[in-house]
Amino acid sequence: MLAVTVALAVLVGVTLGLLGGGGSILTVPLLAYVAGMDAKQAIATSLLVVGVTSAVGSVSHARAGRVQWRTGLVFGLAGMAGAYAGGLLGRFIPGSVLLIGFAAMMIATAVAMLRDGAPAADAERPRRVPAALVLAEGLIVGLVTGLVGAGGGFLVVPALVLFGGLPMPVAVGTSLIVIALKSFAGLAGYLTSVRIDWTTASLVTAAAVVGALLGARLTAVINPCALRRAFGWFVLTMSSVILAEEIHLAVGLTWGGADRRRPPPATRCAGGARR
Repeated sequence: MLAVTVALAVLVGVTLGLLGGGGSILTVPLLAYVAGMDAKQAIATSLLVVGVTSAVGSVSHARAGRVQWRTGLVFGLAGMAGAYAGGLLGRFIPGSVLLIGFAAMMIATAVAMLRDGAPAADAERPRRVPAALVLAEGLIVGLVTGLVGAGGGFLVVPALVLFGGLPMPVAVGTSLIVIALKSFAGLAGYLTSVRIDWTTASLVTAAAVVGALLGARLTAVINPCALRRAFGWFVLTMSSVILAEEIHLAVGLTWGGADRRRPPPATRCAGGARR
C-alpha cells in the first residue's frame, strides 16, 4: 500500500497548492486508513508532512510579498506553544477519541469552506490588531493542531483575516508560516511518546511537496471558488465516513466487552459438574 499512499500524498499536496490549505486535513485519514498507521502515529506523521510542505509552499508567497512577518510570528509562536501542549496531551487521550475530534474539526472546516460569506471579502489593507488577541487565537488554534495533527489552515486563515487584520492573499501566505511553526511544535510534543516510520514519512512528505508545487501552478487555470466548494463537500463526506467508522468500532467494542463479562456456558457446566 506504500505506492498508493505516496500517489495519494501527491494529490494531498496538489490540494494544498491550489487552496493554500485544506490538503493537510486529508493527511491523517490517508496515513491511518491507507498506510495502516495507528491513530497517534498517523497524527504525528501528518504534523511532519504538513510542516515541511507548508514551509516549502511559503517560499513563493514570501518572494511575492504576501507574508506579514510580525503577525505571522506572533501568531505562530503562540501556536507553537499551544501545539506542543496539544502534542503532549495527545498521549493521554485514546486514539479513537482523537480521530472523532479530528472528524469534528473536518466538519467545521467543510462548513467554513461551503459558507457564502468567505473571509476573502474582508478589507484589502492590513489593520492593526492588539497583540494579545493574536496571541490568544494562536494558542487556541495551536492546541487543536497539536491534538488532532492538522495544520489548521482553514482555522488559521480566517483567524488571520478576522483577528489579525490581514487581507486574504496575505493571510494565505502568512498562514503557511504559522502552519509550519505549529506543525513542527506539535511534532516535537508527539516525538516523546510516538515512534515515526521515517521511511514512509519521508516518501509521503516528498510526494506532498511535489504535489504542492504542481498545485500552485494549477491555480491559474482552475476556478478556486468552485474547487473550494467541491472540496468542502468532499471533506464533509470524508468526516462522515470517519465518524461512522469510529462509532462502529466503539459500539463493537462495547458489545464485545459486555459479552466478555458473561461467563461462557461451557465454563458454567464444567463448574457445576465438580462436586
